[in-house]
Amino acid sequence: MSAVYAWIETFNGAPLSSSWEALGVGRTLANAAGLPLVALVFGENAAAIAAAAGEHGADSALACADATLKDFRLEPYAALLAKLVTDNQPRYVVAVGTSAARELLAAAAADTDSGLLTEVTDFAVQGDGSVIVTRPVYAGKIVSQAQGGAEGTLFLAVRPRAFKPNPHTPGAAASVTTVAPVLSEDQIATKVESFAVETGKVNLTDAAIIVSGGRGMANNPKDAPPDAPDPTVWKAQDGFEHTLKPLAEVLGAALGASRAAVDAGYIPYAHQVGQTGKTVSPDLYIACGISGAIQHLAGMRTSKIIVAINKDAEAPIFKMARYGLVGDLYKIVPALTAELKRRLGK
Repeated sequence: MSAVYAWIETFNGAPLSSSWEALGVGRTLANAAGLPLVALVFGENAAAIAAAAGEHGADSALACADATLKDFRLEPYAALLAKLVTDNQPRYVVAVGTSAARELLAAAAADTDSGLLTEVTDFAVQGDGSVIVTRPVYAGKIVSQAQGGAEGTLFLAVRPRAFKPNPHTPGAAASVTTVAPVLSEDQIATKVESFAVETGKVNLTDAAIIVSGGRGMANNPKDAPPDAPDPTVWKAQDGFEHTLKPLAEVLGAALGASRAAVDAGYIPYAHQVGQTGKTVSPDLYIACGISGAIQHLAGMRTSKIIVAINKDAEAPIFKMARYGLVGDLYKIVPALTAELKRRLGK
């Protein structure tokens, strides 16, 4: 076994901040196996990002900046990763489990007849080199353990924000080796035309703090603030905009929602947290008017601290919460926002 590989996901020539977590996991695996940690960087600006990986714990890096890899497409990425695995036989290949990473690791694992474990939230390396991982299953209702074999290459997709990156060490260097692509453009069936990217908002997956609203944001004229233009037409959408958003802005948080809230049209689906939405693991999750349906808990139960605000003292969310406030969110949240502004000097 030659090394531990950690894939650094990029977009528009820059690494995703969560990708450095892969190097944190990779360092633990590399130390346990007595192997070097190698960063894999494909796409635009690959050499520079590969060099930066040295400051985040990589011993060396393999980079390919070919034009076919500028944007993520499964065919050329999987072909290159599978070739590197076949040629070099790394012991482990690890990546932070974004949608692209899960797709890439699944394809490369299948192409190389290797094992794959996903949604990893904890792991332990055994004396024989096998790995026992902890992962949520059945929509997060239970936590299970699975073991990856001691032979061959094992692919691991870890849950975002479940692991810490290595300490950033400015000036630390990693040797960078350029590798050639496997597929030419005429061999790739898919083409990327353009991207529609939301700007000025905190990404839910990467957010350290999330403020979420649920069905409890329901329309009610009495919930309108004193300065509402027309309290008689106050809607749940206004609650997200004028009640939850100010709290999120004070905390530098992302704005989330339950499926019930997005289904009701209170807020776009891009904000949905849950089994059919985004899976998140923030340091702080503030659930406002969310009862705690199992589908929602599946997407946020690994949050480090959960705060629940709900009128119903029997709401299931309180069983998951570290702190709970029983009461009207339209009274509690503005008061909380005002106090945080005072304490934070905003």
